[in-house]
Amino acid sequence: MAATGTEAKDLENHHNDCFVQVSNPNIATMKEDVLYHFNLSTSTHDFPAMFGDVKFVCVGGSPSRMSAFIRYVAAELGLDHPGKEYPNICAGTDRYAMYKVGPVLSVSHGMGIPSIGIMLHELIKMLYHARCSNITVIRIGTSGGIGLEPGSVVITQQAVDECFRPEFEQIVLGKRVVRSTNLDAQLVQELMQCSSDLNEFPTVVGNTMCTLDFYEGQGRLDGALCSYTEKDKQAYLQAAHAAGVRNIEMESSLFATMCSACGLRAAVVCVTLLDRLQGDQITTPHDVLVEYQQRPQRLVGHFIKKSLGKA
Repeated sequence: MAATGTEAKDLENHHNDCFVQVSNPNIATMKEDVLYHFNLSTSTHDFPAMFGDVKFVCVGGSPSRMSAFIRYVAAELGLDHPGKEYPNICAGTDRYAMYKVGPVLSVSHGMGIPSIGIMLHELIKMLYHARCSNITVIRIGTSGGIGLEPGSVVITQQAVDECFRPEFEQIVLGKRVVRSTNLDAQLVQELMQCSSDLNEFPTVVGNTMCTLDFYEGQGRLDGALCSYTEKDKQAYLQAAHAAGVRNIEMESSLFATMCSACGLRAAVVCVTLLDRLQGDQITTPHDVLVEYQQRPQRLVGHFIKKSLGKA
């Protein structure tokens, strides 16, 4: 019997679903998968019931920022009400925090590549076990700008290393493994359009340099160690700017690598707290910094609303 119009549409949507994948054949043979740093396990938690409806995953450094983000998104999507609580799903551990409202998941990742890497391994496995499909993952955070006014938002076109190469290097079993750091070009354009829709703060598309360190790795002069001069620093930052780098942070390269390897549509949206060509220390008043940090949240919140047809 021929399918009805509705059944045909549902079948078409099913075929178009892009399920989260893991690039590891061992996962499928495991009787139990313990996500240790989340305090979650496939034998004690029903992942499809808990997370199967997730379509947007937003990750950021601090638990407090991601808690604030889930409250903001809940209000924007009309899912909030007085007294509503958003419990930390990972309350059994102090490593990471995770919050959920509707189709949106908000997760903290800590600081730097090692911390976000551990979180992403377990997050991607969790989404895989939950049979999630058509997921968009966005990192929202802070950064140091190069040649931009403080408070500018950078949507990452390409994550690059300290030598401005679009790659991430890791030592695996004693061998050097290099992977690409590609991000979703279409998603970049969609986010840029959302910024134009809002018209609230300066936003640019540019390369993001990901480093292993906040001080020497980013050419700062104010760390406990420093083996170069102001002139050396300026020459390096100018070379970075000439290579298309507009901001510096410590997570984007591995984020891009892992999301790309697992077929996840991903983007990085960071606000700049200072112009590194003008200095190293962040001396902006606290209330101004708080407003700066809300800018990526507002941009990504609008993107989610628009994607769900609620803008």
